[in-house]
Formats: sequence, structure tokens, C-alpha cells
Amino acid sequence: MGSMLIAVIYLIFISLGLPDSLLGSGWPKMQTAFDVPSSFAGYVSMAISFMTIISALLSPRIIRRFHTKWIVIFSILLTVLGLIGFSVSGSYVMLFVFAVPYGLGAGAIDASVNHYVANHYSGSVMNFLHCFYGVGAMISPVIMGFALKYARWNEGYRWTAYIQLGILLICIFSLPLWKKNASAEEESIKDSAGIRETLKQKGVIFTLIAFFAYCSGEATCFLWTSSYFAGTKEGISDELVASFGSLIFGGLMLGRLISGFVSNRVGDRFMIRIGIGVELIGILLIALPFEGYMITAAGFVITGVGMGPVYPAIQHMAPVNFGRRYSASVIGLQMASAYVGSTFMPMVFGLLQQMVGISVLPVYLLIFLALNIGLLEVTYRVIRSENGDTQLSEGGYERK
Repeated sequence: MGSMLIAVIYLIFISLGLPDSLLGSGWPKMQTAFDVPSSFAGYVSMAISFMTIISALLSPRIIRRFHTKWIVIFSILLTVLGLIGFSVSGSYVMLFVFAVPYGLGAGAIDASVNHYVANHYSGSVMNFLHCFYGVGAMISPVIMGFALKYARWNEGYRWTAYIQLGILLICIFSLPLWKKNASAEEESIKDSAGIRETLKQKGVIFTLIAFFAYCSGEATCFLWTSSYFAGTKEGISDELVASFGSLIFGGLMLGRLISGFVSNRVGDRFMIRIGIGVELIGILLIALPFEGYMITAAGFVITGVGMGPVYPAIQHMAPVNFGRRYSASVIGLQMASAYVGSTFMPMVFGLLQQMVGISVLPVYLLIFLALNIGLLEVTYRVIRSENGDTQLSEGGYERK
């Protein structure tokens, strides 16, 4: 039953990734349909992320009151509602109405499942978990590409909603599997700390800002990869441009798959350092001024590979670095700070690219890469000074 539950959790993260890349891959056509400037994609993305921030901040309280399985069921239902709403939207303003359930569902499921896995499973399972997020995020641009070729962009959202409904049914039928860790889950959240108390813990603020920086770069890639090809490369079909939205997600999936096999041996901290180095190589390839698109496409894939281990490693270290008492609030705060980056930074880039051109994307990504690794290293030093030099195999430090 344990392996079956893990399989269901992986499927849940496929469902989490499915909606995330639809807006970026479909926006070149959606922009035309709604007759709005290209930068307006950032406002829709901001609305979705704002709702996710709210649900992430509420997640510690929600996790204390409800079992993870019920949070998952309700969250997937909300995302289905959001996807169906996008598919029937006849105006740009309607997208903001359905951004509410779209975002609320994502934040609650993300924080609760990450907390559950961080407290009950190894770093390897956490990496494989986020690998399956990449599977979902890579599939949806392909779905949107087929929709643009054979129907309209609306069908891309509708077809994705149908897949989500199928995953929801599987989750409902698998509810008995969650009994495996029920008592341990109740124990881990019984005395969990609130957000205010958690923010006072040394190192928490630095890791939140680092998470903000990471997700700012990641979300900018999610939204603007297809538009980058459309704006810098000539002679590419609309269908191919839409499918390029899956490059970064394919890289994320590959990076997390590789990390899943090695993370228990090398530790979360070292995996982050390797990932940042690979991401730097990918961004430099994107910046190379080649006329064709193959080198640029490879650059986005490599960037995704480098990004791969960073997110799950930071999440997995939370219970070890800060203790189980603070883990739910730390992860909720991390998700909130992540979505602050996801909310504002793609929009900021949208405004920036209107002024100086979309070719500035690699420079934008480099700024967040430097902030991410710099602040994480500061976090490690603060935690080490607080707890001594006892480093665990998972890559964190034991809380005394």
C-alpha cells in the first residue's frame, strides 16, 4: 500500500503541473483573440499567483485542521473549475474571475503535499515528486499545441480540465491508502508553530528570499519561453512556438529525475550547488546570438535541468533545518514567497521587454540566479552557526 500511495502522490503532482504552462504556451494566440498587448499575460499570471499566495499563507492553519487527502481532493476540484472557466472566457476580464479558483487550488495542494512528503519520505522521493510536476507541466504545452492546430486555444484548457477530472476520480478511489501515515501526520502537526513564531527563527527570512528569487526566474521562463522564440527567431510556426513552452518543463523533469537517483547520497545542499552551475550554463546558451533555434532550445532545456533539484531540495530541508514544529509554517511561507516572485516578476519582465525587447530575458534570469545561490549560502551559514557543524545525510542541519 505504501508504494501505491507514493504513486498516487506522484499523480497528484502531475495534476499540479498541468495548468501551470497553459497560459504561456497559449498566450500568443490568446493575446490576439482578446486584442490586448503581450504584457497583459503578466497581469493574468499575477492574479493566479496572488490567489496562490493567499492559500499558501493559510496552509499551516488548513493543514492543522484537515488531513492532506481532503486538501488534495478539494484543491483539484478548484483547479478544474478554473480551467473550465478559462476555456469559456469570451473576454480578457473573465480570465481574472476564474483565476481565483485556479490559484487557490494550486497553493493549498502544493504546500500540503510538500509538507507531507518532507516529513514522511526521503529526499529522493521529494525529487521524484517534483519530477512528476515537470511531467504535467511539459504535457500541457503539447495539449495547447494540438488545440491551436486542430481547434482553438479554448480547447487546450478544456482538454486539460478533462485530464484533471480523471486524476480527481483516482484520488477519490485511493482515499483508504492515506491511512498508512495517518497517526504520524497527526503527530507532526499537533504542536506545529504559527507563522509569526516561525518568522523569528534564524535563517527563515533568508531562505524565503532565496525561494522568491528561484521562483521568480522559474515563473518568468514558464510564461515567456514561447514568446522569447516568437520575438527572437523567424520562420517558426505558431504550433512550434507553443510547443517550445514545454522545453523548460522537460528540463525540470529530467533534472529532478536525475536528482531522485543521487540526492540521498550527495545531500540537498550539494544538489542545489550543482543545479545552479548547470542553470548558469543553460542561460549562457540562451544568450548566444544564433539565428537558428536549436541552440536556444537546448539552452532552455539545460536551464530547466539546473533548476530541477533546487525547489525540492529547499522544501525537503525544512523539517531538518528548522524542526518539525516549524516545518508546516516554513513550507507555507516558502510557498507564499515563491508565489510572490511568480506573481510580480513575470509581470515586471513583461513591462521590461516592452521597453528594451524580449532578448533581455537571459540577463533577467542571471540576476535571480545570483540572488538565489547567494542567499541560500547565507542561510546555510546562519543555520550552521545556530546548530553547530552536524550535517545530516539529507543535506540539512539537525535542530538542537
